[in-house]
Amino acid sequence: MMKDIVKPIAVLAGICLVVTALLAFVNQLTLPVIVEAEEKAAAAARSEVLSAAKDFKRLTPEYLPEGVTEVYEGSDGSGYVILVQVKGYGGVIRLIAGIRSDGTLEAIKTLSHSETTGVGTKAVDNNSGYRERFAGTTADSYQQIDTISGATISSTAYKKGVGLIFDAYRIVKEAGV
Repeated sequence: MMKDIVKPIAVLAGICLVVTALLAFVNQLTLPVIVEAEEKAAAAARSEVLSAAKDFKRLTPEYLPEGVTEVYEGSDGSGYVILVQVKGYGGVIRLIAGIRSDGTLEAIKTLSHSETTGVGTKAVDNNSGYRERFAGTTADSYQQIDTISGATISSTAYKKGVGLIFDAYRIVKEAGV
């Protein structure tokens, strides 16, 4: 009786151990490729939102508003690229934006979101047209952009993200980081 119970458990445990070891091995092989692909995608997104910059230097200011995850300075004083995440209706919305050295937002892009398809995506999808409304705005003018009816929570979260971007820009400019 004990043999009938212990043997199958031992076989299953052995199989699990072998599969776990194989998964760990494959993960170690693919990790550098994944990290390189993510860095290339991040560099492309930075260049997309701040086109004048040839390269970027990551800044580490002492203080940034909650939700601001990364700040980069563009080469030759072209401006800054700021990444933020805010809580939307369906979860976290991650945004990246480029602000020129004169304080105008050049472009903003949604990196990821989990908003409701067809409703919340009206505000956060890169092809929705909503993000283009923010291009050329400043810390004083972005608030004039209306939220989207039917997607109020998502578009309000998007505007909150834009506000965080301008807050981070002001802090970095004042600190001279």
